[in-house]
Amino acid sequence: MPVEYKDYYKTLGVPKNATTEDIKKAYRKLARKYHPDVNKSAGAEKSFKEINEANEVLSDPEKRKRYDTIGPEWEQFSRGAGARPSGAGGFQYVYTGQPGENPFGDAGGFSDFFRTLFGQAGNGGFGDADDPFTRARPRSRTRAHQGEDVEGEVEVTLPEAYRGTEQVIQISRESGGPPRRLTVKIPPGVRDGQRIRLAGQGSPGDNGGPPGDAYLRVRVKPHPFFTRDGDDLRVELPVALHEAILGGEVTVPTLKGRVSLRIPPETQNGRTIRLAGQGMPRPGGGHGDLYVTVKVVMPTKLNEKERELAREIASSRSGENVRSHLL
Repeated sequence: MPVEYKDYYKTLGVPKNATTEDIKKAYRKLARKYHPDVNKSAGAEKSFKEINEANEVLSDPEKRKRYDTIGPEWEQFSRGAGARPSGAGGFQYVYTGQPGENPFGDAGGFSDFFRTLFGQAGNGGFGDADDPFTRARPRSRTRAHQGEDVEGEVEVTLPEAYRGTEQVIQISRESGGPPRRLTVKIPPGVRDGQRIRLAGQGSPGDNGGPPGDAYLRVRVKPHPFFTRDGDDLRVELPVALHEAILGGEVTVPTLKGRVSLRIPPETQNGRTIRLAGQGMPRPGGGHGDLYVTVKVVMPTKLNEKERELAREIASSRSGENVRSHLL
């Protein structure tokens, strides 16, 4: 049965020449709109998964390049010709581990198209399962026959980076034997771009020499709500107009779970409130902070009574000019 082609650019509503920043903005906007915790309408969960799958491909330069090359030849491939798209080359990607739990719901479940193109977990496709490692130049050797180092990449979600996780990786053998499979621990608080050293897991040495090392570079995927600033996290919190005027208790998402936050009366739009200790784990112990920026949401579809209240406020403050500093 043919596999249906997925137009990821159409899913995110961006042109094919969209920049990485354009894709990130489109993804975050749609993720907020369709997240199952926010949108309870029928089909929202399906849309959310499709948005995540599109972002998974278009936000990754290697995946996006591979995806862009298959268009003209996809019909041939879907009929079972098995031809590798021209220009795709040997694809090297990340890991074969299980995605971690998302505190805002499960966004897993890739389509048959994704699995066919990139493999079950995004690490190959077209029937091959390339390991994530590339052979590096030999490092400065203290022994003449020491093996070379190898380098690869592993991808984690922000919740996985928060709590730490384990990923299963595989390293191919230069001798052509079966690949080695390793379970790698990703420490809590790991940062995007951080390297993890696996001592002695590189290429074997010659003539009985010691093996080289394997290095994994961690890539932390963007989150639909949180942005990371070192060990701190930032999030925009929608607040109703009456909550901003009168104050009150509201619920705020964190990577630990939901917490209550007191909004002071007469809170201005754009005000940032610090929640101590609700950020990412620090290597030396403790946690960073979570900075919550208030985004006041104006009400719509006002009834006549509400309009009259607004007119009363306007009348009582007729002498107030909030733009006086600009004039």
